[in-house]
Amino acid sequence: MSAQHINVGAILYPGFEMLDLFGPLEMFSVLDADTAVIHMVAEEAGPVHAALGAQGPVGPKVMADYSFDDAPQLDLIVLPGGFGTFPQLENPAMLQFLRTRSAQAQTVTSVCTGSALLAKAGVLDGRRATSNKQFFAMCAAQSDAVEWVEEARWVEDGKFVTSSGVSAGMDMTLAVIENLLGPDVAETVSKYTEYTRHRNADEDPFVSELNSLIDAV
Repeated sequence: MSAQHINVGAILYPGFEMLDLFGPLEMFSVLDADTAVIHMVAEEAGPVHAALGAQGPVGPKVMADYSFDDAPQLDLIVLPGGFGTFPQLENPAMLQFLRTRSAQAQTVTSVCTGSALLAKAGVLDGRRATSNKQFFAMCAAQSDAVEWVEEARWVEDGKFVTSSGVSAGMDMTLAVIENLLGPDVAETVSKYTEYTRHRNADEDPFVSELNSLIDAV
């Protein structure tokens, strides 16, 4: 990956949370095609149902252009959470894909319960990470080798960047863009999308909701 071209891999699975994925992808889409190209990847190419609230994978279909087997080199991974995370924790194909591609990528990001998948795959061992506050204990239960940070909008540790729930992914992505391409580019993207950033990674306005929905699954 260079500052001039980033292959962004958006990882789909049944029941992913739409804003988890499309919030960050909107930020990358503002960059010109010479800077960032988005690839939609799933276990199998074709349509994948997004989540519809707590109803599971019955939402709109999103097209995956590539399967795990034929996806191109991914410089930067975007892994969403959602209610579909829970069955994926027992999906060997997903976990092996994350192990292999995380090792190859230069930046790996997750939103919400996506960090639970990274933790279950073992790629966050020895690192700091965060997740959706309402399901935090579930995520933390996936690995005691991870230093789970309860109060954080997002957490950077090496090439791994994990964020809190849903909208936090946009703040995380703007921070990643700033790290890769500079503050002026991140500011341009923020203005274009008319998005007011949370700039402090340690300031988490939703930590009061810690584990408030843990009994919902």
